[in-house]
Amino acid sequence: MYDHILSLVSPSGLASATHMPKFLRIGVHQSNVSGYTSKAWWVRRVGSTVFLKWGAVEVHGVGDGRKIYWTLPPRAKTIRCSTVQRAKDYAKTAIARRRSHRYEPLAGNIAIRRRRANRGAELEQALATILFVDIVRSTEKAARLGDSRWTQVMNHYYAAVRRELKSLRGKEVVTTGDGLLATFDAPASGIRCATAIREAVRTLGLEIRMGLHAGEYKVNGADVVGLAFHVGARVAAKARAGEVLVSSAVKDLMSQSGIRFKDRGVHRLKGVPKRWRLYRVEQ
Repeated sequence: MYDHILSLVSPSGLASATHMPKFLRIGVHQSNVSGYTSKAWWVRRVGSTVFLKWGAVEVHGVGDGRKIYWTLPPRAKTIRCSTVQRAKDYAKTAIARRRSHRYEPLAGNIAIRRRRANRGAELEQALATILFVDIVRSTEKAARLGDSRWTQVMNHYYAAVRRELKSLRGKEVVTTGDGLLATFDAPASGIRCATAIREAVRTLGLEIRMGLHAGEYKVNGADVVGLAFHVGARVAAKARAGEVLVSSAVKDLMSQSGIRFKDRGVHRLKGVPKRWRLYRVEQ
């Protein structure tokens, strides 16, 4: 059961020994609050143990009437500290980090969406080029700029990213923290969008890393699942600041495009089977 009723942070920054706060960050696109895929964190300390849960959530409605659902069962982590004081310190740091990333305290529940069983329904299969975008050293920048200025920068950041997505017919799937996932029908469009985003956000003083992979995934209503998304995320994680990396699956589809690539070697992608050859997009 993923529903929990937890107290908010006390003035000292810590809640009681058994109850800790939840945090929610809604996408910066203010006009699209209802139904926007956002992210939530759940923190709880019991004695010398700290429990963390986090993941994407759907926010429906506004104000007191809004309802929040885990998009998928959240990821979880258990931190066992040697003393109660160390557990308190760990929890306090986790709470401060959420605040610095513009999360708001969340008083209500986070529920698992109950879907009617439809055994006859089959998942629709799709093929696309998947783009992951992630800001480099976002925590440091947020701390240096402060909440107000960082919020303004992020507003401009998402506006720039979505402008390029619209121009090249990309489809935004989800935002993850300061990152974004999108899909494209054509790999060339995904690469051109990635390079356009990189140039657009430089005027904001931001550096980003990006990764692209092409593969099949399953679609069930608003849900998308498949190994291709995991591969794309790991490709992006291998990119350096300012780099656009692609998997061999993308490069193999681009032989006649005129886009130049530089071999970045064979890599093991965390949690993904076999090794993958990656390529950097050259200007």
